[in-house]
Amino acid sequence: MPIKGRPLIIAHRGASAEAPENTLLAFRRGIESGADGVEFDVRLSEDGIPMVIHDPDLKRVAGRDLVIARSTAQELAAYKVPSLTEVLQLFTGNASVIHIELKVDRRPEVRPLVSAVGDIVVSSPLLRQIVISSFRLEAIAEVKRVFREIRTSALFAPSIVRVIERRRHMISIARAAGADGISPHRSLITKKLVKTAADLGMPTTVWTCDKVKWLKRASDLGIAAIITNDPAKFVAGASRFV
Repeated sequence: MPIKGRPLIIAHRGASAEAPENTLLAFRRGIESGADGVEFDVRLSEDGIPMVIHDPDLKRVAGRDLVIARSTAQELAAYKVPSLTEVLQLFTGNASVIHIELKVDRRPEVRPLVSAVGDIVVSSPLLRQIVISSFRLEAIAEVKRVFREIRTSALFAPSIVRVIERRRHMISIARAAGADGISPHRSLITKKLVKTAADLGMPTTVWTCDKVKWLKRASDLGIAAIITNDPAKFVAGASRFV
């Protein structure tokens, strides 16, 4: 929940404005910045290990033609791709909120990914600090089917407006999947959307905001958390709320 009248500040893929995204360094920088939490992406390696990376391959982040689903955890570790277990270890004894996004390209990936990630999360002392999110709402439904104790949030991209009649229908879709909250792109945010969700006990997390003016807007609207690439800038701007 928001603290001291302001939304939580969540470091997108770690402090990705300062360090390579989804790396241990980026997550350490996120912690050092004073952010209230971090967000990162998870995919399964060929040997079934949840690895923290956004893309389906290493072309963009490492210039290598390695596909995550066809590479072992050991092979990926050589390019500084951390496992979910390694990242969670960074937050031992830390109160950070941890948003884990499940990256699903094909429906058959849903159950193996949910099972592998869920097993780690439910056995972690950080369980109560973790929120699992996904754009693939069948993944959210699967989390709730197998691991009801894990909190979830339904992600929505701007393209959702092409397939729904009104923004408020996002809430109905999220509830149908069993999501505990919603995580819309900043372009989808309206006062009515946030209020309707809040009235149903569903906190709103907005992504990805890099202009500090979002602190005031989010606070005025009752948004629970802001995901940003530059948490240090937002933490500095949050001093007005203290």
